Amino acid sequence: MDKVVIAYTGRVDTSVCVHWLKTVKRMKVIAFAADLGQPQYLEIVGEKAIRAGTETVHIVDLKERFVRDFVFPALRAAAVYENGYLLSSALSRPLLAQELVRLAQEEDCDFIAHGARGLGNDLVRFERCVHALDSDIAILAPFHELSLKTPKDDIDYARRQGLPVDHLRHTIYNVEQNLWGTNVQLPIVTGLEMAAPRDAYILTVPTNEAPERPAEIDIRFERGLPTALDGTQTAPVRLIETLNALGGRHGIGRIDTIEDRISYAKSREVYEAPAATILYAGLRALAETVLSKECRLFAETAARTYGRLVYEGLWFTELREALDAFFQRCHANSTGSVRMRLYKGNCLVLGRQQ
Repeated sequence: MDKVVIAYTGRVDTSVCVHWLKTVKRMKVIAFAADLGQPQYLEIVGEKAIRAGTETVHIVDLKERFVRDFVFPALRAAAVYENGYLLSSALSRPLLAQELVRLAQEEDCDFIAHGARGLGNDLVRFERCVHALDSDIAILAPFHELSLKTPKDDIDYARRQGLPVDHLRHTIYNVEQNLWGTNVQLPIVTGLEMAAPRDAYILTVPTNEAPERPAEIDIRFERGLPTALDGTQTAPVRLIETLNALGGRHGIGRIDTIEDRISYAKSREVYEAPAATILYAGLRALAETVLSKECRLFAETAARTYGRLVYEGLWFTELREALDAFFQRCHANSTGSVRMRLYKGNCLVLGRQQ
């Protein structure tokens, strides 16, 4: 019997995929779930995977590696996609692909599966990253073969098969969250002329509900990477968690944009990235005092290229590695502190000190 390892989230879409792989393809299914800072109890995710029909479940805490090897290099590069997307979901895909390939090789699986629907961004990202790491592994996309078009179709299928069903909120908004931010895909019925519903947001409050009194913080950077908060050396994961909570209370980091997807289709996307927004602003303020004019101008172009590579699933490329080398050298002297004020959705630089 063939074996397949699947990226499993605990949501209904991946439970449907597991059921299809097991009952239609007659495969032994191994589930992989990663802790990237999402607010989920992964033990419950593991229980859902077993109920859905997997043979075994591998749950791995990847928060530190996610920040060290993916988030911080992108921060140092000031990587952004189009009109402000700070790449929270996109940055996780190469890390997940690394772990899926490692687990497939360890478990002697010939197949890797994922729950990306249709010809969307994630299908392209996963397949590009996996094939860059191991071109011999076959990739299965169950939703590419199933005729389930909407989250409602997923729920109907799951209920017919007795599979665990998500909380209604997740099925309506298709929320993905990790340490670096949230990505909320709105329902089709939410027109472009309509504001995103209040309950679409997770990390941030509306600016009119933010505190009347601003918060002032001091962030220290060393060679372009954040190392301390308010004079206290702070581990990377803890620093991001703290800034997410603080920035969210002050309405920092909401992004509502029209985005060109990999397929060239346009899509309305809602993001929240309090910590990322604060750290990008802080590093930019410090870099303005350090980088030469020529380096800064080239870095602006390179940042856009870096962001596009991440967005399109081209992390494992020579160009991305070369850009990392450039930004590492570029920020060799980007060491100092930045004083910032957080107030009703605004992140203001008050001062810089080298």
